[in-house]
Amino acid sequence: MCGIAGIISSNTSFVNLDSLRKMTELLTHRGPDSEGHWISASGNAGLGHRRLSIIDLTDAATQPMIYLQRYSIIHNGEIYNYIELKEELEQKGYAFHSHSDTEVILAAFDLWKEDCLQYFDGMFSFAIWDEKENKLFAARDRFGEKPFYYSIKEQTFYFSSEMKGLWAAGLDRTISNSRLLNYLALGWVENPTDKSETFYENIFSLPPAHYLYFQPAVAKPVIKKYWSLQIQTYSTISETAAIEQFRHLFTTSLKRRLRSDVSVGTSLSGGLDSSSIVASILQLPGYSGQLKSFSATFPGFANDESAYIQMLIKDKGIDNFQTSPTADDCLNQFEKLLYHQEEPFTSSSVFAQFKVFELAKQHHVTVLLDGQGADETLAGYQKYYHWFWQELYLTNANSLKEEIKAATNLGIKNQWGLSNKIAARFPAKAAHFLEKRELKKLTNNSFLESAYIRAYYHPKSIYKPVVRELNDILNFNATTFGLEELLRYADRNSMAHGRETRLPFLSHELVEFIFSLPSQYKIHNGWTKWLLRKSVETILPKEIAWRKDKTGFEPPQKSWMENSRMQEYIHEAKKKLASEKIVKASALNKKIQPADAHTADNFDWRFMVTAGLL
Repeated sequence: MCGIAGIISSNTSFVNLDSLRKMTELLTHRGPDSEGHWISASGNAGLGHRRLSIIDLTDAATQPMIYLQRYSIIHNGEIYNYIELKEELEQKGYAFHSHSDTEVILAAFDLWKEDCLQYFDGMFSFAIWDEKENKLFAARDRFGEKPFYYSIKEQTFYFSSEMKGLWAAGLDRTISNSRLLNYLALGWVENPTDKSETFYENIFSLPPAHYLYFQPAVAKPVIKKYWSLQIQTYSTISETAAIEQFRHLFTTSLKRRLRSDVSVGTSLSGGLDSSSIVASILQLPGYSGQLKSFSATFPGFANDESAYIQMLIKDKGIDNFQTSPTADDCLNQFEKLLYHQEEPFTSSSVFAQFKVFELAKQHHVTVLLDGQGADETLAGYQKYYHWFWQELYLTNANSLKEEIKAATNLGIKNQWGLSNKIAARFPAKAAHFLEKRELKKLTNNSFLESAYIRAYYHPKSIYKPVVRELNDILNFNATTFGLEELLRYADRNSMAHGRETRLPFLSHELVEFIFSLPSQYKIHNGWTKWLLRKSVETILPKEIAWRKDKTGFEPPQKSWMENSRMQEYIHEAKKKLASEKIVKASALNKKIQPADAHTADNFDWRFMVTAGLL
């Protein structure tokens, strides 16, 4: 929706309009429609905002927004249930002067303080300055759809939607070598043991589902978690009841995420998740209009999903616009992509997504619904099979045999043997073994300088969860390690083009319900995402609802990396990293290894990204 930035300090000379304008100027892409800046009467707080107008396009919704002559807010994101909350707040005596969701946040905070976060269904990062209490309150949504970065220098608290806003304020841009090492060796951008860490020294991220208070006279913010994904499995629930409740919650999520005063379309990959969104929107009572969808296609590529996209277009009669990125496109816009992402990314899939949002901008569609989050909550990836089977090994041996046989008949080739049985019986030891394996992979890397590894090797940043049941690993991927990184890609790619992406599968009410269900509702008869498939099988072509293959959103990266220009780019990247004593000089003589987007040891791609960020 927007870009936010702020400065909080007991030294009022640091809080000035010039600094705020420099910060928000670099966030213009996030909010191209208007800007606003404000400094408190005390002089301790300065807020800056770039607006992408989505809800209430009038000046009444301009930010920074003042409420009750006490609170001032800057907000990035959407509170999807703001209409229902507004009605509740009006009944309690609150009056409103706009039709925006931002004003609802202010009234809710005045009434409930930090407990207001429990009421919000949304994606958000916002900051509220309380002039009466002389302190800042800031919060981030449950899954981390919207970013909030901060840094403290000379007892001054700086924050921004993107790191470039902090750099504009004069804060250092120093890459964390420990994070860089983990990225190069393992492909890890996040630190699962510390969610506040970023790729840069002294720049921190407010973790998802957290809020903070900061007072100018105090050196550090007080940060607390306000939500955790609780796993309380239903002892008994019928298949029919589970499907009905899933449909109800998913439909509610869709209705709320369609609320907009500007055009709304969808991303469409041809996969189950995005296709389910399209089909479900068209089923909504009263929905009218020609739905526009946007796709990336790769003619001639084995994993191109054009056939499924065309199948849905024909079945539903929707408009579809396509882009077909090439290796040259990727190289020509690579620096721009790095500029917007700020932190590393693990494959060219990020560029393909970047081009989809660019396409939406070209066709004047401001908001896109997307299917992210379904894989991490409904067990969509093939890697989840063995976790599910390990759970069944301890709880239902007969079901285990049936599930392995069913998956094999569907073409699933996951290994299952003695090591899995041992892992099932000794999950803590299995987690420790996996940690040691990752550490060995890091320390024995043949490309990286041994001195660099020794200097920046931090074993405590390597973590594997103890998994006793399927929900454990899903919870880890959805809330600790995995999903947030994908959400960062989507936020930067959409905002780079002044577009907004909304994710119906990440309604917290829907996610909480999914996690209350037994594992057999996620993987059943060999099928991943079984509950979703059953819920949409009557409104989707069978070939999509019951697709056997799971390709992921994937461009032909391997063939791109065989492109002579990209090979030259990679070689120059390795030379740069060798000159920095990060990569061994001998690596320059090793042949470049083109790899598919989802290949685990995608070293040459990582070298290319890293060199561009240095």
